[in-house]
Amino acid sequence: MLERKRQPEPWDAFSKELDAAVDGTLRLDCIGGFVVTLLYGLGRPTADVDVIELAPRAAADTMMSLGIFGGQLHRKHRIYLDRVAVAAIPENYEERLVEMLPRAYSHLRLMAPDAYDLALSKLERNSQKDRDDVRFFGAQDSV
Repeated sequence: MLERKRQPEPWDAFSKELDAAVDGTLRLDCIGGFVVTLLYGLGRPTADVDVIELAPRAAADTMMSLGIFGGQLHRKHRIYLDRVAVAAIPENYEERLVEMLPRAYSHLRLMAPDAYDLALSKLERNSQKDRDDVRFFGAQDSV
């Protein structure tokens, strides 16, 4: 049997609790520092999971009430879900999503844009942290 890849703590415990709170499959389309560190390996601190889409929408309210800043899971694990309302995400990004941890959870599917879409989403905001993240991608391409 294949070993299931897990997130480091407290991310794994946080995700397990989100997973247990839903009955059917829940897809979280994630961006930001969480994706850059977990999927692409940049070692920098982050305390949130930036989410641009929660599907199905019926489960979104439950997930956000549990995982939002100040919510039950934030108080317990010191990390939280941050629903990003305005983000410059490339057109048709859904076609290029990758699952970060396949089969790690029963219901939760943590999805991420490919590296190019993620870099483009970060350039629009243009904060120093985002520029540093994009430089990291450029350094990976030259290795």
